[in-house]
Amino acid sequence: MDKLIILTGPTAVGKTDLSIKLAKAVDGEIISADSIQVYKDMNIGSAKITSDEMQGVRHHLIDVLKPNEDFNVVSFKNMAKAAMDDIYISGLIHIITGGTVFYIHAVLY
Repeated sequence: MDKLIILTGPTAVGKTDLSIKLAKAVDGEIISADSIQVYKDMNIGSAKITSDEMQGVRHHLIDVLKPNEDFNVVSFKNMAKAAMDDIYISGLIHIITGGTVFYIHAVLY
C-alpha cells in the first residue's frame, strides 16, 4: 500500500480541522470515512464539512450519493480504493478521516 494516514475518532473532536492542516502539511487529499457524509443533503447532525472549510483541499466520498441510494462497507471499500488510485496518480498522500471505523478496517484489511 502507498503512504496512508488515518485520522479517526468520535464526532466533534476536531478531525476536520486537523485533517485540513495535515493535508496541507503533507500535500495530501482526504477520503471521508463517514457513513452519512457520503449522502447529498444529509447535512444536519453529520458535521459535514462545507466547501469553505475545505480550504482548497480535495475531499473524496462527500456528497456523492442520493439519500435513496444504497451504500455499505463494500461500496465504501470500492469507492475508497478508486479514490486512493486517483490520489496516488496525482503523487499525493492519502488521508482517510472519519468516525466509521468499520469502513477504515475494510480498506486496511
